[in-house]
Amino acid sequence: MQKITPNLWFDKSAEEAVNFYTSLFPNSKINSTSRFGKEGFEHHGMPEGTVMTISFELEGQNFVALNGGPIFKINESISLFVYCESDDKIEFLYEQLSNGGSILMPLDKYDWSPKYAWVKDKFGVSWQLDVDKMKSPQKILPALLFVNDKFDRIKEAITFYSSIFNNSKILMEVPNNNDEITSKGVVQFAQFRLADYLLNAMSSNLKHEFDFNEAISFIVNCENQEEVDYYWGKLSEGGDPNAQMCGWLKDKYGVSWQVVPTRLTEMLNDEDKEKSGRVMNELLNMKKLDLSVLQKAFDRR
Repeated sequence: MQKITPNLWFDKSAEEAVNFYTSLFPNSKINSTSRFGKEGFEHHGMPEGTVMTISFELEGQNFVALNGGPIFKINESISLFVYCESDDKIEFLYEQLSNGGSILMPLDKYDWSPKYAWVKDKFGVSWQLDVDKMKSPQKILPALLFVNDKFDRIKEAITFYSSIFNNSKILMEVPNNNDEITSKGVVQFAQFRLADYLLNAMSSNLKHEFDFNEAISFIVNCENQEEVDYYWGKLSEGGDPNAQMCGWLKDKYGVSWQVVPTRLTEMLNDEDKEKSGRVMNELLNMKKLDLSVLQKAFDRR
């Protein structure tokens, strides 16, 4: 199982968005769908039977989409960086993803790429499209944009993340091209690997009206309670204790993570709605998840 899975938070359009995305990329499919039951109606204002989460793949990589209401709105602080590897593909994705959305940077030649674009689709998700090739089979990488008072913290952040996950490595660092900033050792772009999952990081010293929020988070799939305790403890260090609930946490850079035992997904998707409902009720009252308590709720007769 992919250790880290991006989660996209939508108001009510998760199903429409996933159908759209899986129609654009090769080697893509919907794996599973969970729906709100009575507990979902009570706690989220969603009609019973409405899609809650969708697990899906793009280019063979796992993603999750969530209908969570209008609480959080996706912004450019985390985008999806696509290495298109051909003119035909980048032109196709540029046209499709910008249709009904907006163009942040038009498809053109730039200093860092012979053909590149940055667009926001009709659902608010932003995509960076690059014609360059990737040696890795992973062609879509989340890209974290460090802005405002965090613009000079890329090196610190990716070093912190790399210290937590096994099979991690900083693969590339590009210094800022501003002489004054470069002298301070500020990184403008980096690529790094966490548990064999690739991510990009970028910095901007311009003033921006957005920052990291819960609308795009990263699920850490844990095999047991020991892993839950480990990742929760490490990632929450120095973070916001007020942003901890239901396995979610916000780290010291403002990036949101969901530390989740894989067994939880099985219980919530169980055909016995009474069992899954009891698990959901326990889940809603937790911060760090306790697998033994969730399992007892599931097994209770």
